[in-house]
Amino acid sequence: MKPDIEMLNHKTIVDFIGSIFDRRGGEEYLGEPVTMGEHMLQGATIAEQNGQSEEIIVAALLHDIGHFTSEFGTFTMDDTEDRHHEHAGAEVLEQFFPRVITDCCRYHVAAKRYLCATRPEYFKRLSEASIHSLNLQGGAMSPDEVAVFEKNPNLDTIIAVRYLDEAGKRPDMETPDFWHFAPMVQRQVDRHSRVNA
Repeated sequence: MKPDIEMLNHKTIVDFIGSIFDRRGGEEYLGEPVTMGEHMLQGATIAEQNGQSEEIIVAALLHDIGHFTSEFGTFTMDDTEDRHHEHAGAEVLEQFFPRVITDCCRYHVAAKRYLCATRPEYFKRLSEASIHSLNLQGGAMSPDEVAVFEKNPNLDTIIAVRYLDEAGKRPDMETPDFWHFAPMVQRQVDRHSRVNA
C-alpha cells in the first residue's frame, strides 16, 4: 500500500525514496538508452566525481523523482502530452528538502528551454528523446521568459543540474546505487528540518 505523503517525515523520507529506486529504478526512461534509475544515478555520480557540491549531487539524484509521484499516495498525474513531472516532483520534495534542491527539480525542464535560447551550442547535447520533449514543453524560451528565469537566486545550481541531466544517459556507465548517496540525501533533509523547525 502506498503511503499518504503526510505519513512521511524527515526520518522516513530517505528510506522511502530509496525503496522507489530499488523497486522502480529499472523502468524505461522515455526512449533513452538508460533506465530511470540509471539516469538519475549517473547524474549524481558524475557530479560527485567532478567534486560538485552536495546540493548539486542530491539535486541531480532526485530531479526526475516526479516520474514516480504516484508512489506518494496523495499525488497523481494525468497522462497528458506533457505530464509536468518537474512540478509534481517539486511538490513532493519541497516538504523535505531545501529550496535549492526543490528548484533544481521544479525548473530542470525550464533550464533546458533557457539553455536552448541562450547557449545555441547546448542544443547539440540533446538526445533525440530530449528534443522531442523540448517541443512538447514549449521549445526555447522567449526573451521575456529568459529575463524572468534569470532572476531565480538558484540559477547557477539549476543550470549545473541541467547539464548533468543531459550527461546522465550513457548506456555503459557503472554507478553506485541509491544507498551510496543516502547519507548526503539525509543531510539535506536534516538541514531543511532544522531551518523549518
